[in-house]
Amino acid sequence: MNCRIGCAACCIVVSISSPIPGMPEGKPAGVRCVQLTTNNKCSLFGKPERPAVCGSLRPTEEMCGQSDEEAYAYLAALEQLTKPARPLP
Repeated sequence: MNCRIGCAACCIVVSISSPIPGMPEGKPAGVRCVQLTTNNKCSLFGKPERPAVCGSLRPTEEMCGQSDEEAYAYLAALEQLTKPARPLP
């Protein structure tokens, strides 16, 4: 499966803990990656400085859904499920 052109849900919705050029502390969930172009394409695609996690994420029908909105909702739910638990006070 190929990415839906212009979606960029994975580059906005999910957090990335590894450094990204222009985002040395990584990228928080819900924040647009600074490496997205104005037409929502990755300016690091195919380059060695692209984070490994980005290169390892492969689109699936379940993750991408039938629309950008479905992809955003799925990835937001996944982000919540994989968030580290906060310690109790």
